[in-house]
Amino acid sequence: MDKKVHAKKNILIVVVLVALILWILYTGLQQVKTFEMTQDPIANPLMGWAPWATIQESEQPYTLVYADLTWREFEPQEGIFDFKSFELKNQFERWRAEGKRVVFRFVLDVPGSEPHMDIPDWLYAKINGDGDFYDSDYGKGFAPNYANPILIEYHQKTIAALGERYAQDDFIAYIELGSIGHWGEWHVKSDSGIRSLPETEIRDIYVNHYLAAFPNTFLLMRRPFSISENNKIGFYNDMTADYSSTITWLGWIADGGSFDQTGESNALVALPDQWKIAPIGGEQTPSLKNTEVYFTSLSQTIELLRQSHTTFIGPNGVYEGEEDGSLQEGVDQVLSNIGYRLYIEKIKLPLKIHAKGPATIVITFSNGGVAPMYYQWPVFLYLFDDQNNLVNFFSIEMDVRSILPGDSSVVKYDLSVEGLKNGRYSLGIAIHDPKTNLPAVQFAMANSRDDSIQILASFEIDR
Repeated sequence: MDKKVHAKKNILIVVVLVALILWILYTGLQQVKTFEMTQDPIANPLMGWAPWATIQESEQPYTLVYADLTWREFEPQEGIFDFKSFELKNQFERWRAEGKRVVFRFVLDVPGSEPHMDIPDWLYAKINGDGDFYDSDYGKGFAPNYANPILIEYHQKTIAALGERYAQDDFIAYIELGSIGHWGEWHVKSDSGIRSLPETEIRDIYVNHYLAAFPNTFLLMRRPFSISENNKIGFYNDMTADYSSTITWLGWIADGGSFDQTGESNALVALPDQWKIAPIGGEQTPSLKNTEVYFTSLSQTIELLRQSHTTFIGPNGVYEGEEDGSLQEGVDQVLSNIGYRLYIEKIKLPLKIHAKGPATIVITFSNGGVAPMYYQWPVFLYLFDDQNNLVNFFSIEMDVRSILPGDSSVVKYDLSVEGLKNGRYSLGIAIHDPKTNLPAVQFAMANSRDDSIQILASFEIDR
């Protein structure tokens, strides 16, 4: 009986040893390559600087431009929408050709140095002048009564017209709401004789006009109003880099609370994780000089941007700053601390492929930025021969939006080598812009190529 037990133990040991040898042989044919994220500034699509769309040149790299539009400019006659002038002024044809995208805001009241209105004369007549002319520290202008039902009716028609024109693709990437208050920022200087803004029920009507007209475009609000809670609405901070104003704004997002413009106690809701599903933007505060933002208070600037999970800054910003000037190092550090920074943390694949069947590749994606990439852009693997000729490329089923800062996402792909000759091949990866169907996103890692195809590893086919 003892001999039988002893024999069984020996057999078990042999089986384990054989399995171990096979595992060693198998893993010995595998390669695991790890990568580090670079800290270099990257001007990737859908993030970074967003200068005015009217500019001719910028000393800083950018992929976004900012365009706003007053109702007076857009609809000088009832029902006649002047897209042509708007698009010419803001160089839309140029930006489409260059692959740029737009941050957009529609406004009804822009304080200026002279008395004026930013709604059309015909609309002013329709509402019987229902509103308030003002002359305040902000400037001069006209604030319509946003609760006026005729104004609301025509607003819906106008936003619908904008949607019919621009909601068909993602050329307009982000829309800042817009419409209500000075500069469309959802506040008025009430101590200058302007009536208060309407309460939630009326304000939500304006938001719903945008939601209906732009169902696939990200909307951003100045504050976390309650309607944001059940919609993928992001936020924007037009006092970016201003410590006091930004901390107050972050407090609204973290805690919710009352809306000081109307006195409503629960108009704002706590949405500290909203950045995970919708973008955060805004322009650089006009209250600080560039030397303060990018030099003397640089660490504070970066910390505020990281706390805000900022994706873009504009239209006011540093894009007019001197390239390679004294502030360039700080400017580069700021760009490195906004938006997404996707990179490949690790890849596992065979060193040699002997079989005709597919080879399993395991790729670990990471994001070292402060925000995700908010649009779903397709990912492709590229295969090159030893002469660097493109052999084939393959689509990977994955969602780049799911790669949050600090997280990793593992993707397995069975790479077909059928029909390929023996020899050495290199494997690349790229994220494509769906408008061009070309590689467009630079990974935050060193690359042997000078385009947006990231080379990851090489392997050999030897049948």
